[in-house]
Amino acid sequence: MSRLPDNPDGRMPLLDHLRELRNRVIKAMLGLLAGMVVGWLVKEQVWDILRDPFCAVPQSQELKGDSCALIVNGIFTSFFLNVKIAFIVGVLISSPLWLYQLWAFVAPGLLSKEKRWSLLFLALAIPLFLGGAVLAYFTIEKGLSIFLDFAPEDVAPLITVDEYLGYLVTMLLVFGLAFELPLLVSILNLAGALPHSTIKKFRRTIVFLIFVFAAVATPSPDPFTMLALAAPVVVLYGLADGVAFLVDRRRAKQPSLYEGLADDETSVIEAEPFDIGEPIGPPGEGRVKS
Repeated sequence: MSRLPDNPDGRMPLLDHLRELRNRVIKAMLGLLAGMVVGWLVKEQVWDILRDPFCAVPQSQELKGDSCALIVNGIFTSFFLNVKIAFIVGVLISSPLWLYQLWAFVAPGLLSKEKRWSLLFLALAIPLFLGGAVLAYFTIEKGLSIFLDFAPEDVAPLITVDEYLGYLVTMLLVFGLAFELPLLVSILNLAGALPHSTIKKFRRTIVFLIFVFAAVATPSPDPFTMLALAAPVVVLYGLADGVAFLVDRRRAKQPSLYEGLADDETSVIEAEPFDIGEPIGPPGEGRVKS
């Protein structure tokens, strides 16, 4: 992998962009493979943690008495289960690396202010995602208990490993990604693309859509899981609403460059050139120091 030359303007031909993308993807994949190796070494301990919500349900002990049991219905299912566990651990362990590679690829084309917003997004995105995943982990037991209670007393639930792991991963991803929604609202407001007036206008609609999303996206259709996802997302959305209000109020207090000028007022043309001062700010903004 060749090292690209220094490019302070963030401009390069298309082939250089593709070469840069290739290098970033290769580095991210190498980090993922290294994380999967670690995940393979600790797969048994990780599986014990992932299995705990199922084992906490009384119906999980109907097959083996005192121990919970999941069903394997294929020859290669056990092997691929370990691969999936190693992949989950690898993604989590290598997340700082592949997030940095994503940032390093996008950052050269951003302005300094946009870079600060992106860094803020990265700094908050991981804790929010992990917070949603942790909430999902403690919600899974209640969701399983509600639906397994519908089975008659003389019926033993035969839940496969693939089915349970798919349900578990879906819950973790849905909760984690849903917790990113308020952060996305705040970033759009900081960028000026989503003013607080628009957020206030559609506030009730957005809250309703959050509950609809929670009902549709969660694999468990019970009301407890829906409320467990929708309630904290609504609270986080309320915090994003407050942040947008403070940001827009601060912007309103800042003087405009055209304050005091009428819409039909023409500018004065000087007969002789004069020194307009030293530029302040990035090139191309047209602001100067008088």
